[in-house]
Amino acid sequence: MTFFRLLALPAVLVFVLLALVANEYAQARPSRRTSDIAYVPTSEAGFDAKRHRLDVYAPRKKAAAPYPVVVFIHGGNWDSGNKNIYSFIGRRLAKQGVVAVVINYRLAPQVQVPAMADDCARAVVWTYQHIAEYGGDPKRLFTMGHSAGGGLAALLAADNQLFARRGLAANPVRGAILDDPAGLDMYDYLRKMQYGGDEQYLVPFGKEPAGWKAVSPMYFVTAQTPPFLIFVGGETYPSISSSSAKFRQKLQQLGREPQFAVLPGKKHVPMVLQLYWKNNVIYRELLKFVGVPAA
Repeated sequence: MTFFRLLALPAVLVFVLLALVANEYAQARPSRRTSDIAYVPTSEAGFDAKRHRLDVYAPRKKAAAPYPVVVFIHGGNWDSGNKNIYSFIGRRLAKQGVVAVVINYRLAPQVQVPAMADDCARAVVWTYQHIAEYGGDPKRLFTMGHSAGGGLAALLAADNQLFARRGLAANPVRGAILDDPAGLDMYDYLRKMQYGGDEQYLVPFGKEPAGWKAVSPMYFVTAQTPPFLIFVGGETYPSISSSSAKFRQKLQQLGREPQFAVLPGKKHVPMVLQLYWKNNVIYRELLKFVGVPAA
């Protein structure tokens, strides 16, 4: 079994996540959820009624200044996953003084990764244009993702053309939080094809090496790229460890040293499950990264 195969949500993870979500709803009073907002015009050809949707989680408490904003992108092997499973992340962030936006995007085999990245960019554009209505600060907008979503979150921070194509003069992303990210360098990964079953990734990524590079954040970071906060599980899949280390090295060479931490003993799935608990290290560092004042 390849390390990426388990990026798809196994049944036990879905069960655990749904149980956590059910419990979370019972104690979600400090946050306000606005669900299933279309971030693509519903009249547009190709609008997907399920995947072109996002949820906004805003703190109920009024603040003197707008809250920072985090757009969370789920993982799932580029062919599975749903924003509804991750409502606990939206609620946890809102409870701690962040406006959270948890998004869906189209998946393989319906589309390939360039279309997924465009969907995510369109969700960020919608957020940039509308989040002030929910108490968020569009000038403090960050992306975040786990697994495949981590790779997409990094790409949004690094590839300015994703937003230029959608009419924005500048990339609105001010930083990215990567939680055990996959897909940082699919050009290198797919050229090697060193794990059994790797051919499955030709479905979301296509068969052309130029296409693999076009969606790999490794080849878009520059000295002007916004900052990164990166967490890697100490017992995650080897290629996630190695590609994250290479990504860090590339940023270092560019003079953009990221905040980087390896969490001892953590496997890939627990790296996202831990976000259920408010006081875990990812939230503690995230709040500082996005500028939430210390309590």
